[in-house]
Amino acid sequence: MNRAQLIQTIREKRSYLCVGLDTDPHLLPASFQRTPEGVLRFNQSIIDATSSTCVAYKINTAFYESLGAQGWAVMEQTVQYIGNSHFIIADAKRGDIGNTSHQYATAFFSQLKVDSITVSPYMGEDSIKPFLSFPDKWTIVLGLTSNNGAADFELLNCEGAPLYEHVLRKVSSWGSPDNLMFVVGATQADSFTSIRSICPNHFLLVPGIGAQGGSLRDISQKAMNKDVGLLVNVSRAILYASSDADFAEVAAREAGKYQAEMATYL
Repeated sequence: MNRAQLIQTIREKRSYLCVGLDTDPHLLPASFQRTPEGVLRFNQSIIDATSSTCVAYKINTAFYESLGAQGWAVMEQTVQYIGNSHFIIADAKRGDIGNTSHQYATAFFSQLKVDSITVSPYMGEDSIKPFLSFPDKWTIVLGLTSNNGAADFELLNCEGAPLYEHVLRKVSSWGSPDNLMFVVGATQADSFTSIRSICPNHFLLVPGIGAQGGSLRDISQKAMNKDVGLLVNVSRAILYASSDADFAEVAAREAGKYQAEMATYL
């Protein structure tokens, strides 16, 4: 899905909701087996319940890779089930020397066939460029994250500015708003004004809404640009809104609440 298609989908659905498929077998409702097959069935139920109100799905690959070869198969089947109607993110946080990054990019873009992948910029330009070489695919670079450990490196003062600001400026020059996004945690709402001054036209993937306490209102008011420019991810607050037989209905209702609020900001 290219930029124009993504923007069109957001405008048509009046939503910039991304549903995170961080599917933990141990948290499945009692009617599901704690197996790869159970994970797939649960994913399909969640997709059916939320597809009309979200524009994207984010597959956290760790939850699938921990299941071995069958887990990768579940990811493939989940991507196939979603189809081409939604923007699909592999939340894999890859990043290595150039030839290794190229293999990662091939695995996720050519084999798994997702639209985008999250990557770490720590190793610099040559670790990111291979991902950017795939046409109509997106590289989503970690910018300012919502975890406590962000203070260890990302927020360090470096030549008069936080390190993450240097990352945003530098990485922005490696690609364009057509193939680059940045991860910015919703719990860092006070930083969105400066972030938008650095990358005014890029999409931002924003985790941290819902279970982590970020404010959708604050993010929408401070970070939206002329093309909306936001994908707000919600995982646990939708996936596990209910552990009973009505889990899909409750997930649909929760996703609908986020979409309805988003519509008021567009």
